[in-house]
Amino acid sequence: MHLRAAIKSISAGAAIAAVLAGPARADEGGISFWLPGQMGSLAAVPGEAGWSMPVLYVHTSAKGGRDAAFTRGGRVALGLKARADLVLAVPTYTFEKPVWGAQAAVGMGIGGAHMKTNIQATVTGPGGGQVSGSEHDSLNGAADLYPTASLKWNRGVHNFMAYTMGGIPVGAYTAGRLANVGVNHWSLDAGGGYTYFDKKNEFSAVLGFTHNWRNKDTDYKNGTSMHLDWAASHFVSQQVFVGAVGYFYHQLTGDSGSGAKLGEFKSQVTAIGPQLGYFFDWGGRKMYLNLKAYKEFDAKNRAEGWNAWATLLVPLGK
Repeated sequence: MHLRAAIKSISAGAAIAAVLAGPARADEGGISFWLPGQMGSLAAVPGEAGWSMPVLYVHTSAKGGRDAAFTRGGRVALGLKARADLVLAVPTYTFEKPVWGAQAAVGMGIGGAHMKTNIQATVTGPGGGQVSGSEHDSLNGAADLYPTASLKWNRGVHNFMAYTMGGIPVGAYTAGRLANVGVNHWSLDAGGGYTYFDKKNEFSAVLGFTHNWRNKDTDYKNGTSMHLDWAASHFVSQQVFVGAVGYFYHQLTGDSGSGAKLGEFKSQVTAIGPQLGYFFDWGGRKMYLNLKAYKEFDAKNRAEGWNAWATLLVPLGK
C-alpha cells in the first residue's frame, strides 16, 4: 500500500478518537474532562470523506503520595491510588464538500470503563467528621457522551486544524463514591493544531483549553485548563512509523465552590513516551493502528503515573 493512500485513509475521526477522562488526573477528585495525550501523530492531516470508526483502548494507572491530599467522594483523602481500563468508539462522518476551504468532520464518543480506586486515609467526611483507615471502590459503567467537530486545512507539507469537543454528563456517577466513570458536569474544550508531514517525517502539536461547569451534587467547579499534546515520527517504511509522544497539562484558574475543600488546587503534569504506527489492508479496507505510552513527571496537585494507548481506525466508506 502506498503511503499517500494509507494516510488518505485516516479520516478526521483519528484526531478525535479519544475523549474519555482518566481515573486520577486534575480538578475534583483528581479527574479532568480532558485526558492528556489523546491527540497525536497526523492530527491535522485531512482524510477521506465518509464514515469511519476509531476505536480506542486506554489503560492508565496513577497514585499520589501518602501525604498528598485529593478531594474524592466529598472527602479529603490521602494515599490515593487509581487504575482504569477505558474503551471508546467514535463514529465519525467526514464531509466531502469543503467548509471555509477546510475538510469538516463531526463525531460522537461513546464507551465505558472499569475504574478502581484505593485510599489509605480519609481525614474529613462530608459532615466534617474525621475518619481514618483504608477504603476501596470499583465500578464498571458507561462514560459520558463526547460530541466532537473539526476543520482541517492542507497547504502542501503544512496542515492546520481547529476543533471543539463537549462533555455531556450522562455517565455512571454517584455522589460520595470513590470510583466514578462520569464527571457529573458539562464541559467544553476547543483549540487548534498543526502537522508537518513530508511523507517521511512528521510532527504534530495540538493546543487546547477546557472550560468546566459546576458539579451540582458536590458544588465543585473545576478551573480552566490548558493542554498541549505533541508527537514526532519517522516512517521506516511505507507502512510503519516510529517516534515519540508527549503532553503538558496546566490548570490556569483555580477550583471553586463549597466542595473545593483544598482551595484553588491548581495542577499540572508533563509526560513523554514512545509510539508505533502501522498501516495495513484488511478485507479490502485500509486500516490504521497506533500504539503509544506515556510516563508522567513534574506533577503538581495531581496523581502521577503512566498510561498506554491502542487506537484502531476502521474506515466504513460513504
